[in-house]
Amino acid sequence: MKSLQDHLTEYIAARRALGSRLEEPAQTLRQFVKFLARKKARFITIQLALEWSQQSQGVQRATWARKLSMVRQFARWLSVIEPRHQIPPRRLLDVRHRRNKPYIYSDEEIARLMTEAAGLVSPKGMKALNLETLIGLLAATGLRPGEASALETGDVDFQAEILVIRESKFGKSRHVPIHKSTVAALKRYARQRDQMFRNPGSSFFFVSDRGTALDLGTVRRWFCKISRACGLRKRPEGHRCGRGPRLQDLRHTFATKRLVEWYRAGCNVAVQMPKLATYLGHSSVGCTYWYIEAVPELLELATEFQLTSRQGGRR
Repeated sequence: MKSLQDHLTEYIAARRALGSRLEEPAQTLRQFVKFLARKKARFITIQLALEWSQQSQGVQRATWARKLSMVRQFARWLSVIEPRHQIPPRRLLDVRHRRNKPYIYSDEEIARLMTEAAGLVSPKGMKALNLETLIGLLAATGLRPGEASALETGDVDFQAEILVIRESKFGKSRHVPIHKSTVAALKRYARQRDQMFRNPGSSFFFVSDRGTALDLGTVRRWFCKISRACGLRKRPEGHRCGRGPRLQDLRHTFATKRLVEWYRAGCNVAVQMPKLATYLGHSSVGCTYWYIEAVPELLELATEFQLTSRQGGRR
């Protein structure tokens, strides 16, 4: 009889063969299988799946629901092989999706974060190099953190000054042009990485001290640490990272700053919006318009622009 770990290996391979990267779910499900091993459980049960998904404290309920959803898909696949595996029902945690209010970093805050990241210590120095470069990359491009960590060396075209984002959210791929300063920063990273790892054991652009792919959960914990050191995040009792600005907010900052610049320059944002939506990899322009509602300054600028346009039309 195969172990749950063997079944998980087959499940991940099968999903990736169908075109899914499955980075976060693979890592999450490995933790779940270890949890079952500690419980000496041979089969997935609804009770154990629920217990495990709610172990994390200081996180939103939606995080519990996302982890439980990953288990549900794995359990559904396993139940075909062994009916004794139970499938957690949908909406067991009854969570309605609600987007967090974005935090918009100032240029000075981003600089402080990068300086703090550069001071992190690890055996080969890759922790500092990775986080400093990632923060700069996210701030300069608005990539999703998962898109940046999933980049492979062949996806970074220094000559064409383009990043290739493959099968990201909603299965969409796109080309992201990058500024010369971003190219220079990525070249510095690649040069230092290659000096450290003469024979890389991974095809990923960003690698850990062991030369393997970065774990995004670990990167987020590093970010929590430097955010606290910069005074941007406090650590309430009982919370591992505390509440405050997130790595994802660098993407929100990028989008918001572009929109603010366009409004202040008197551009017709309705015309520019599809370009930004495509650059960010949004499923629709409506997702990009969310920033106008979520950021007070943008809403004020948009209202002012509309009033000015109407007045101009009456002349």
